[in-house]
Amino acid sequence: MPKKRSGGGQSPVQQAAKFLGVSVLAGAVMAGIALPAAGALGLVAKGSVQGFDDIPANLKSPQLSQRTTILDSQGGQIATVYSRDRTVVDLKNISPYVQKAIVAIEDSRFYEHGAIDLKGVLRALNKNAQSGGVAQGASTLTQQLVKNYFIEEAGNDPTKVAQATQQTLGRKIRELKYAIQIEEKLGKKKILENYLNITFFGQQAYGVEAASERYFSKHAKDLNLQESALLAGLVQSPTRYDPVNDAAEAKQRRNVVLQRMADLHDISQADADKAKATGLGLHVSQPKNGCITAVKGAGFFCDYVREAFLNDPIFGKTQAERAKIWNQGGLTIRTTLDPQAQDSVQKSIKDHVNKSDEVATAATIVEPGTGKILAMGQSRPYGFGKDETQINLSVDKDMGGGAGYQGGSTFKPIVAAAAIEGGKPATQEYSSPYEMEYPSPVSACDGKQWKNTDGTKLTNENETEHGPYRMKEATAKSVNTYYVQLISDIGICPVIDTAKKMGFHRADGAPIAQAPSIALGTQEVSPLTMASAYATFADRGTYCTPVAIESITQTVGNEKKSLPVPKSTCSRAMSETTADTVNTLLKGVVEDGTGTEAGLGSRPSAGKTGTTDFRYAAWFVGYTPNMAGAVWVGDPAHKRQMTHITIGGVSYDKVFGGQVPGPIWRDMMTGALAGKPAPDFNLVDIPDDHGRDKGNGDNNGNGNGHGNGNGNGGQTIGGLIGGLPTGGATDTGGTTGGQIPTPTFSFPDGLFQGNGNGGNGNGPGGRRG
Repeated sequence: MPKKRSGGGQSPVQQAAKFLGVSVLAGAVMAGIALPAAGALGLVAKGSVQGFDDIPANLKSPQLSQRTTILDSQGGQIATVYSRDRTVVDLKNISPYVQKAIVAIEDSRFYEHGAIDLKGVLRALNKNAQSGGVAQGASTLTQQLVKNYFIEEAGNDPTKVAQATQQTLGRKIRELKYAIQIEEKLGKKKILENYLNITFFGQQAYGVEAASERYFSKHAKDLNLQESALLAGLVQSPTRYDPVNDAAEAKQRRNVVLQRMADLHDISQADADKAKATGLGLHVSQPKNGCITAVKGAGFFCDYVREAFLNDPIFGKTQAERAKIWNQGGLTIRTTLDPQAQDSVQKSIKDHVNKSDEVATAATIVEPGTGKILAMGQSRPYGFGKDETQINLSVDKDMGGGAGYQGGSTFKPIVAAAAIEGGKPATQEYSSPYEMEYPSPVSACDGKQWKNTDGTKLTNENETEHGPYRMKEATAKSVNTYYVQLISDIGICPVIDTAKKMGFHRADGAPIAQAPSIALGTQEVSPLTMASAYATFADRGTYCTPVAIESITQTVGNEKKSLPVPKSTCSRAMSETTADTVNTLLKGVVEDGTGTEAGLGSRPSAGKTGTTDFRYAAWFVGYTPNMAGAVWVGDPAHKRQMTHITIGGVSYDKVFGGQVPGPIWRDMMTGALAGKPAPDFNLVDIPDDHGRDKGNGDNNGNGNGHGNGNGNGGQTIGGLIGGLPTGGATDTGGTTGGQIPTPTFSFPDGLFQGNGNGGNGNGPGGRRG
């Protein structure tokens, strides 16, 4: 067994073996060299020929990984992302000083030899034999280029990188064969250009352009002599000569390069001495990689774009294929992000919720009819620090989000749409008591039935909130018992079918539960899903899948080509009449219901509040005919109930959907829509609840007791005094509704023939989410 010398060096046997290995290579080379400058070597030495010939004949230059630039819809830059920070440039855009410096220090006979430098091999062989090790290499720039090709192809795979850099005779022979091919095919200038674009210069910079920007904040074409020498010196060991971390070592190495240039008469000795006397002149720019660098708070949208690319088969059949294209970069991705809408979302979030609050908010805006995602933001910034996160609270789990949040009463309009589409009138009335057991049995999908086997009950927000109610008032007040009676009447499956047609799905990918309780928003969902679903109402019944990418241009060498991108798929989810009816119902929510704080003033809008059990989440989802948006507020960990809590510096005893999310939605939509048309909805006539003696009081006990006694036979005295019996009835949060009107003693028409349902007190009522 070979023995090591006491000083830790190699034994004579090991030295001989290494010497023999280099000799074999040199012998193989010398045996076939005719004219070195011709660049063609025929190897005939036995023992080397077979292995050499077995190597594939063609080496394809890899597509160099470069930066990918992500733009908004107006062409403004959102972020740059890359696996390797590189910008490929032509040789004409690289300073001549850099070209001379890299040749001088790495391969001074570059323009004189072919793929291999025979003199260099012999010199290295002699030096290494004398030192008993590998003191000097003999790789030409062309061979180094081939080695970098192998490293580039290895990507981020550590095993492949190790194989590409292993110090073996076999790798050297393979490297040589490809170097011969490249010399013949490309020529010296192109080889130098490729080398300067592929080489690693440290500080995450690949290629001379990125290096120039990193160390000097300028383009490679503008580098002076001493800057060029510094970069050329880095190639041998980017870590050892790193000027950012060891200025003295870097300067010494730079001066070695300058002297070498002078020795080769690339520059005068005077110029070299003058350059040596200067400082490093660094103007370092920090690496700007990834979605964490995104402007306008669009880091999470940037991350969504990446996930959309990696998950869509249009960019490659397999995950690996898509990842390879993404990591290679060189893409210019124009997205759907509207800078005005994004600015408005971020401003509204900042005005209402602090990043250090116990709860967070997330908001998304989409465009009805196209599915374009116009804005996406949240109160906890993209990052790794305190009160920061990399979880996109606006999207599904498989797109970088969490498991979602219960949607609360924002699901009720989907139930209403299913009922109306199935033939139920918008005047449908149910008893809607304050408390009731879930009706049982209730038909579900596939002929199944849901049964309330344990007598589970539900309640409305307040004891004063009880029916009978019709759909319009029940929607405005978000009456739980009404909507459970409605879904129990029409069945669960029509609701699930309608929900799916509107793009509604759980954020965690699980199926929607087949239970009447889904009417109350028990299914976890993301803000993007809710905004897209409500956009169906805004577009009069047409649902469009959300999209984030408008176009992609890929740079390959000096050519640019367009890649196909996913398009939104639009389909009819319900009739226009059904959508118009729901729009009328939800317009009432923001005008005279639980969502008045979200109203947009003179601009027509519609929407729905939502507050979950125990107040773990609160929502407002709303829309105009040209934008739909969803706002969620809550604890992403589902631990903090929103009672006795401070949000954005304001204290709340209880948080409702119309109270915190509503104003966020109002402000973000106001800014996003500024300067844009304000079209109205196609509304339908939904009769008010005539003839019913219900009054609605607000939190201050104020209400109106407008009585409408319409007699149609049956009762003896129909609507005698209009709103008198309970025209000022207490309602949610109210104390005494409207004032009881002073009766008159004149007998109205129909006194003995009407079927009066008393008076209907149409007061503002209390507020609940």
